[in-house]
Amino acid sequence: MTRIEGHPIVRKERGTPFTFTFAGKGVSAYPGETIASALFAGGIRVFGHHPKDGAPQGLFCANGQCSQCMVLADGLAVKACMTPATVGLHVEPLDGLPHLPPIERAPEVREPERKDVSVLVLGGGPAGLSAAIELGSRGVDVLVVDDKDRLGGKLVLQTHRFFGSIDAVHAGTRGIDIASRLEGRVRDLPSVEVWLDSAALAVFSDGLVGILHGATYAVVRPRVLLVATGAREKSLVFKGNTLPGVYGAGAFQTLVNRDLVRAAERLFIVGGGNVGLIAGYHALQAGIDVVGLVEALPECGGYKVHKDKLARMGVPIYTSHTILSANGAEGVESVTIAAIDKGFRPIPGTERSFACDTVLIAVGLDPVDEFHKAAAEFGLPVYAAGDAEEIAEASAAIFAGKIRGLEIARALGATIDEVPAAWSRMGEILKSKPGPAVERASLDLYLGGGVGAVYPVFHCSQEIPCNPCTSVCPQKLIAIDEADLRRLPEFRGAEGGKACVGCERCVAICPGLAITLVDERGEGGPIVTVPFEFPSDRLSAGNRVMVSDDVGTPLGEVSVLEVKALPKNDRTVLVRVRVSRDIATRIAGIRVQEPWISQPLPEAVEPLGDDAIVCRCERVTAGEIRACIREGYRDMNEIKIVTRAGMGACGGKTCTALIQRLFREEGVSLADVTENVRRPLFVEVPLGVLAGASNEGVGRRVDAKVRGKGAK
Repeated sequence: MTRIEGHPIVRKERGTPFTFTFAGKGVSAYPGETIASALFAGGIRVFGHHPKDGAPQGLFCANGQCSQCMVLADGLAVKACMTPATVGLHVEPLDGLPHLPPIERAPEVREPERKDVSVLVLGGGPAGLSAAIELGSRGVDVLVVDDKDRLGGKLVLQTHRFFGSIDAVHAGTRGIDIASRLEGRVRDLPSVEVWLDSAALAVFSDGLVGILHGATYAVVRPRVLLVATGAREKSLVFKGNTLPGVYGAGAFQTLVNRDLVRAAERLFIVGGGNVGLIAGYHALQAGIDVVGLVEALPECGGYKVHKDKLARMGVPIYTSHTILSANGAEGVESVTIAAIDKGFRPIPGTERSFACDTVLIAVGLDPVDEFHKAAAEFGLPVYAAGDAEEIAEASAAIFAGKIRGLEIARALGATIDEVPAAWSRMGEILKSKPGPAVERASLDLYLGGGVGAVYPVFHCSQEIPCNPCTSVCPQKLIAIDEADLRRLPEFRGAEGGKACVGCERCVAICPGLAITLVDERGEGGPIVTVPFEFPSDRLSAGNRVMVSDDVGTPLGEVSVLEVKALPKNDRTVLVRVRVSRDIATRIAGIRVQEPWISQPLPEAVEPLGDDAIVCRCERVTAGEIRACIREGYRDMNEIKIVTRAGMGACGGKTCTALIQRLFREEGVSLADVTENVRRPLFVEVPLGVLAGASNEGVGRRVDAKVRGKGAK
């Protein structure tokens, strides 16, 4: 593994490197970098071995939701993905169970910090920040709590442009830049306070919320609680699913887009939703080979423009396929997939294996809703926004937070109008699922088409909420139904005496890279402008490139005339190629990955039997769980007692849904199943912290309290 230099989108000042040790050997790190990221950058992916069977352990979620990346840092067991590396830190692999460090004297027990606030917002992502802005702009005192070292949530991982409304949710702007905008607005509000590196632990029956605030324990009493804690990634059961090198899309994007760590050499993706499709594109931008993507459904569930973008760049997408196994000893060496029938059963004889070192799991999200459920149970006024309420796109979370902020302000007595009907309508549009793909009208029918003309070509053929292209056309020749921004864009040709001037702004701003510009005004054949978001030094005038249509079908090699960037183009490069007229309107993209990268191995690697791991923490297999179900167990607490599934450090966050799936596969209705009793604390915390002892030594920054400008 190496660090990424010259990323086409992300610019990062790393600072001065320093050294810590892992297993007695020096590892280089940069200020603010987690132990996990530094280890990955140093080529280390095995962080320890499980005490039950010696299985290698590594990174999985990179979000503090599981316990697979545990290491010993200065003698304390910590999560490598959440713990910053520091100068001289001594880190050891966690091989077996950790031993408690010796205690020279009992720490002094202190009362926790106490704070009253009108609104406590759990989560500093798009929903939480948008709500805080609405509340803070009306003078409501707000405390925003987030367990990361910066605001923005998953926005800080999103280097692509956003879909949605350009006016309502910053569509056409990259997620990383939206995070900065929202953070800036929050910090300008004197009534909004921010606690970073602070994890919410529990909601209690007396209306208090326990928070690990930096290095100490605090309790907050809010009048209203807003839960904007986002979502956690779902896991998947298959042979080898816990090998180092099998991890979630969020972990991958954290390493690649936040920390600029080249987290893989050859990547295989499981899941064709937006998360998996976008992660594949991010991998290509980072110079990582994407061997392929499998999706169990007949069509990918993500936006078609995302799928098409991957396909035309050279990534094969296998729909109606599933993963059978990740193969390797101490890490992933290959992956085996197979076609599936309508009952989602693998079809014998269709197995294929591909060499890869990383398998990215992107099979959906579950809301992090424990805090909302507990608050509702105890009668604390509580609202939810973003993925904690309903899984949707980040643009929908931004607008949902805006609506919740207004609702909470009204509930607290602010003299403001009800939520406008237009807001509610926009919120529903942004949360809507993509529509079916449709056939676009022939470009020959455009009023502006034909020899001597210049005109945009839209390669989006699925109704999704998106309108940035309408905002940048100086001639106002691109239109989308004003009542519903999910409609497909239309080019109005020479309407009203105006004509396209070939400014190429629509090409540069399209979030799906789904607009090209055809210029037939000169001699020698049409010139097509194609968007390109890779290092500009990869292409130059005179290069030959393979161009493809919407779905990745090669159209032939053509010569590059020019590679340029528009002023304020926000890092999208424009490539101009001269082509024959018969393919000019069909060109949608440039292939960036050679076909040989995605070729299967000569023979498939055979998957093993029913020993896939369901409970990562306790290494409990699907066979063990099935045996309990077949013996008549219907209470997940009993299964926990017998097998220890759900008893590990993550508190059942990753295995609960998988155990429920096994019940369904065995023909047992979940209505007949008793769920696990939830842990009293939703996040692990040292007992000494709860007793008032400082936890400043490892794992928490102590300068976490930040106020808005003007606050004391």
